[in-house]
Amino acid sequence: MSEVTQPGERPVHRAEKSAVVVGGGLAGITAALSLADAGVRVTLLEGRPRLGGLAFSFRRDGLTVDNGQHVYLRCCTAYRWFLDRIDGAALAPVQPRLDVPVVDVAKPAGRRLGRLRRDALPVPLHLGRSLATYPHLSLAERAKVGRAALALKALDLADPALDEQDFGTWLAAHGQSGRAVEALWDLVGVATLNAVAGDSSLGLAAMVFKTGLLSDPGAADIGWARVPLGELHDTLARKALDSAGVRTEIRTRVNSLRHHENGRWSVQVPGETLEADTVVLAVPQREAHDLLPPGALDAPERLLEIGTAPILNVHVVYDRQVLNTPFLAALGSPVQWVFDRTEASGLGGDGQYLALSQSAAHDEIDAPVAALRTRYLPELERLLPRARGAAVRDFFVTRERTATFAPTPGVGRLRPGARTRIPGLYLAGSWTATGWPATMESAVRSGVGAAGAALGALGRPRHHLFDVEEAA
Repeated sequence: MSEVTQPGERPVHRAEKSAVVVGGGLAGITAALSLADAGVRVTLLEGRPRLGGLAFSFRRDGLTVDNGQHVYLRCCTAYRWFLDRIDGAALAPVQPRLDVPVVDVAKPAGRRLGRLRRDALPVPLHLGRSLATYPHLSLAERAKVGRAALALKALDLADPALDEQDFGTWLAAHGQSGRAVEALWDLVGVATLNAVAGDSSLGLAAMVFKTGLLSDPGAADIGWARVPLGELHDTLARKALDSAGVRTEIRTRVNSLRHHENGRWSVQVPGETLEADTVVLAVPQREAHDLLPPGALDAPERLLEIGTAPILNVHVVYDRQVLNTPFLAALGSPVQWVFDRTEASGLGGDGQYLALSQSAAHDEIDAPVAALRTRYLPELERLLPRARGAAVRDFFVTRERTATFAPTPGVGRLRPGARTRIPGLYLAGSWTATGWPATMESAVRSGVGAAGAALGALGRPRHHLFDVEEAA
């Protein structure tokens, strides 16, 4: 039986095995590529008209618009591997060194700007100068932040008790003021966890801060797509899937799964029944619950207990440039993060297109566009003085009501692993037990994990897979 040569070069086996991957988000794409690269004949099914899951693009008035701003960190090694696999790494580079402008609009002009950046020093000295000079905290608050960071670094992420505690209570117990939570811990945590500290599992929060800020000097350097997300997660992903020999079907929803006594699977879609040796369910947790055959999990109802959290994105097109940095974070305002998407969207001329990413947006996710316009345009004028004289060419919003799973205390025990109790059936998705919050990194890791488990059962090589455990 031949072995794997290079990704995309499909080996031929005497007894070819087959797989169906349900779901064409990052988890499903990763699983499909990983299976195909090991010589498995793969069919990928996606109900939407495109691949990419919740990280996608669409057209509006001549612009290519992302549904929401997605970033990743240098420590997101699985997602970086995924970008390499689809030949997209050059289109989503990482900044040379962490540098985040933080503007506090409640302060007088001239004293509003602070920066979170690192130096070329070992951990934790790499953040020492930035913390020592961070103007949005008092000297006493900065000292207490340092002590809390060292206490956080000492936590054992393998301790299940951390998942039962909330991060906000832990921060308060370690001397963190409300201002410190707002100006530092939530500044990072809300964007990565999609929840404020008081609503976040200590286990997941500790994982974010230990991995991103306290593991390697460059771990928190930020990467983002310089092209529309659809070019990465749909166009390039589809090209990689095609090259790997994957049959990809969009606009195809799965009606049911059936496991036969001979170990084979039947996947029912409108007008066709697909037969396979293995199935990977890479869909949201509620959809997975509805498709799981009886006996697949000990307590399938736990999937319905995994809550969801929304993200609101506000899009504003001005007639001139009002922001002179790629992005910034805001304090003293409902605005959280602002990104310049002018070049990526294809906007020409002198205008500028900004995208506001508003995480944990429970109170605003269903607000009318007119109300959001009334709220956010004045806030942008407070934040960006040059916006005060600019004309707004377009204002619209995109809403992801179930953007991520909610990282609440206790969610860890609800997240299942890749394997189910039925041979040949595996789960993938950022909501599964990857150890990460609901990020693109978690989605890719879950796809690798499901493919690895499936390949092991099928007796197929796994040495080509991204090594999730080694990277962790």
